[in-house]
Amino acid sequence: MNVYVRELTSSLARLGVECTTYTRAWKHGLPDVVEIEPNHRLVHVRAGDVDLPKEQLVDIVPEFTDTVSHHLRTHAPADVIHANYWLSGLSGHHLKHDLNLPLITTFHTLARVKTLHGDAESVDREKIESSIIGCSDAIFVSCQEEREQFRRLYGASPGTVEVITPGVDRAFFSPGSRAGARSALGLGKHPVLLFVGRIQPLKGLDVAIETLAALPHHDAVLLVVGGASGIEGNREYARVVGLAEQLGVSSRVRFIDPQPHHLLSSYYRAADVVLVPSRSESFGLVALEASACGTPVVATAVGGLLSLITDDVNGYLVPERDAATFADRVTRILDDPHLAGRLSDQAVIRSQRYSWQHAAMRMRRVVAEFAARDLVLCS
Repeated sequence: MNVYVRELTSSLARLGVECTTYTRAWKHGLPDVVEIEPNHRLVHVRAGDVDLPKEQLVDIVPEFTDTVSHHLRTHAPADVIHANYWLSGLSGHHLKHDLNLPLITTFHTLARVKTLHGDAESVDREKIESSIIGCSDAIFVSCQEEREQFRRLYGASPGTVEVITPGVDRAFFSPGSRAGARSALGLGKHPVLLFVGRIQPLKGLDVAIETLAALPHHDAVLLVVGGASGIEGNREYARVVGLAEQLGVSSRVRFIDPQPHHLLSSYYRAADVVLVPSRSESFGLVALEASACGTPVVATAVGGLLSLITDDVNGYLVPERDAATFADRVTRILDDPHLAGRLSDQAVIRSQRYSWQHAAMRMRRVVAEFAARDLVLCS
């Protein structure tokens, strides 16, 4: 989500759209305003303790909203509000009524989608999301599969549901030397599997570890780039560490702290295969970035991954997150350099369809349409 907000906003700014991003101050000493680039500034909003647990963020939304409202009135008048995630959507809902502005919401994840795949969210979150949907003038989804899922779970919305497909920054994510990347990361010639993402049940790290254990390549290693997310994440981290020990692969699972986004390209290039075993995925930016680097992806056949990957063309899709099938597909790639090369070439070609500039241009057209119609009234 952070990548989505930054890249989409930067692309809008380069198109000449004046943009202000509001985010909660996450540590002491941050400047009030940061000029990111021409036409794009970031405002740090003081709301609640800087180290407030994720589960308590909903309680400080009113404080956050009041500060943003004041800043919009006095420093940065806006024509439209774009809220990302349900907490920002709750704030955006209030700001819409306070300032009489159109509201665009990109949820990234939705409670009903998570519940559908076994990650139940609170009833309060689901109610809040429903109220946001009922007042949003436009809802952005990342692909046609996500739009169809949204309509199945939520029905028709009073606003439009627009597909704004994310992009990939090919200045960072492009094919490169695997040997050079491995040398930079201190890796040898053994097979390397890569998992990138938050450590939480939704992302399926347990399936990646089970895949490693099921491989006939007993020198293969699994790199896990990412950290635990919230209380649930800490529990999941402890669980997957225990799982790796139980399966006898703990020495071959290497946990790596979250990396600056642009440095992920070295990890993608170093890997033989990138695993994306998510329970649900609105788009799958990790899969797209890996593909842009020419690394085959083996992923769960869910959500946006269905639009990014064509089975046995530029990667593999696995139904039901089955570790044995994941291991079979990974083994095929490791054992057949010709197949690996074909998947790699097609992955790069497919990734070239996706552009942040195109996403920004599409968003700009949607915003321009607001001038010709009345705002959605709360349903």
